[in-house]
Amino acid sequence: MKKILWVDDEIDLLRSHIIFLSEKGFDVDTVTNGEDAITSVKENEYDLIFLDEMMAGKGGLETLGEIKEFNPNIPVVMITKSEEESLMNDAIGSKISDYLTKPVNPSQVLLVCKKILEGKEISGQYVTKDYLNDFNTISRALMDNLSYDQWIDLYLKLVNWDLELDVHPGIELRQSLNEQKKEANKEFSKFVERKYKEWVGSTGSGQTPTLSNEIIEKYVINHLMNENNAVFFFVLDCLRLDQWLLMEKLLINDFKIEKDYYYSILPTATPYARNALFAGLFPSEIEVHYPEFWESGGDDENSMNKYEKELLQLLLDRKRIKLKNELKYIKIIDPEVGRNFEHNIMSYQNTHFTAVVVNFLDMMVHGRSDSDLLKEIAPDEAAYRSLTNTWFNHSSLLTTFKALSKIKNAKIIITTDHGSIRSLRGAKVLGDKEASTNLRFKYGRNLKVDEKHAIYIKNPGEYKLPRRGVTINYIIAKEDYYFVYPTDYHKYLTYYKDTFQHGGISMEEMILPVITMEPR
Repeated sequence: MKKILWVDDEIDLLRSHIIFLSEKGFDVDTVTNGEDAITSVKENEYDLIFLDEMMAGKGGLETLGEIKEFNPNIPVVMITKSEEESLMNDAIGSKISDYLTKPVNPSQVLLVCKKILEGKEISGQYVTKDYLNDFNTISRALMDNLSYDQWIDLYLKLVNWDLELDVHPGIELRQSLNEQKKEANKEFSKFVERKYKEWVGSTGSGQTPTLSNEIIEKYVINHLMNENNAVFFFVLDCLRLDQWLLMEKLLINDFKIEKDYYYSILPTATPYARNALFAGLFPSEIEVHYPEFWESGGDDENSMNKYEKELLQLLLDRKRIKLKNELKYIKIIDPEVGRNFEHNIMSYQNTHFTAVVVNFLDMMVHGRSDSDLLKEIAPDEAAYRSLTNTWFNHSSLLTTFKALSKIKNAKIIITTDHGSIRSLRGAKVLGDKEASTNLRFKYGRNLKVDEKHAIYIKNPGEYKLPRRGVTINYIIAKEDYYFVYPTDYHKYLTYYKDTFQHGGISMEEMILPVITMEPR
């Protein structure tokens, strides 16, 4: 039985309420003054306290303060005859759980008890019921021939259920949801494999999702047409939709927020997707038109993403966008750079266009792969989301956004180049020693892999990928597979299992948010 303490100097007038609660299964103690209330709290364990605000002797707010000093976590419902707003503010500031105005009726009291004492359990029951209904809806949808926008809707459903189950960890539905996401990614990989060449070769049929190379033209340039705007374009490397939905909650009071979604190009890796994002071109087009910006060599951050500002400026030139002052480009690769940008943010309010790349999330992904401590802190996706939320809550990036909310002519566009997926299954791959080392995609000669685990690209041009040479092929991992060579197979299979990776085909890597924010 849940135990309640009711404190009121006119407790005899409340007997009917107390009997009513007892009949509903609650154990109710009563006292008539603040001193006895404090003594009772010290001697007994209560789940909830009803506290009268106006009592002879020690008043309700004073009693509340002493109760909270002794037990800060006990929920307290303040009951008063007064409807003054200042009193409500005082009570709320003293961390009450709810507030009732006399005369109270039994249904009000019962509602408060259920909300505070049984709310999570009742909510969990309805969450279970709603998920089981949605489970069947999603399962039926996976048997249909979904369009690209229906895949976005389905992925949003799964992400929202992920977040819902984070709030209700006691509900044993996580395994069921994970299995359904796994099945969804299996079907999504088949869908992308069927449609991708059509998308990148589209001549405007209207059946193509927005892709990486279209983001700036579709979401940024329209704001640049007004030279009075201060346009800020943020690319948060390796941001997943579930991570953004948590981050968004910390910005909703400062900004009007609009969300849209797009598909990353393949491979969903920084050298390809981010260059396409800034250039407004597919990788093969960058290779042809700007070969000096598409260096041969390894697909690493330093060698392949040196020229984002130059590619962005060339895109603006092609679109005949004249900025009223010089394009500003900032790449935040460590906390010090982030803090410097935060401290100087107001100096950018008269800059027409500022592009910012934030690499922290990508660094966190790679750091988790190499750090046993980070794996312990974030052992699964729910914990990984929580870690992201903790970082953002205390980051210079959040402070930067808060400062931008004070610039009335600011237009802020936030997106990412790709997401990441928790890779749980290894796929054995064969290739020559010159093949690239990436875990979710590879290019090289004589590449071989089971077609159930990856798509094999014999002709890179059909996928708008750099040719790199006559005999070069690509393989791109599906679902949650990662590539492992036969040499020391079991060693590397174990080493890379349960790491977050990107470069392949999955909803988490490909279906990405585009956010437009304006100060409220």
